[in-house]
Amino acid sequence: MLINLGRLLMLGVWGFMLLNLVQPFPRPLNIFVNVAMVFTILMHGLQLTLLKASQAADKNGKADQPLGAAQQIRIFLFGVFELLAWQKKQQQKR
Repeated sequence: MLINLGRLLMLGVWGFMLLNLVQPFPRPLNIFVNVAMVFTILMHGLQLTLLKASQAADKNGKADQPLGAAQQIRIFLFGVFELLAWQKKQQQKR
């Protein structure tokens, strides 16, 4: 429940940041939003990279269950909220 609320919040944040690209906000706010967007892109990209690098590999060097493209996009968009949902799903499989 709270994870879905977090995802909704993150969609709102992305919408706010993308709106600034289409219709720039007044001067001091647009600089802050641009910095926040760059920071968000870097952090979500780092989360995705670290998750992919930390997946267990078999003897052939391939991950157990590699992340699909859709899952990678969701992790990039929702960040920690999607990671929590993914972790919960992985624990239920064990």
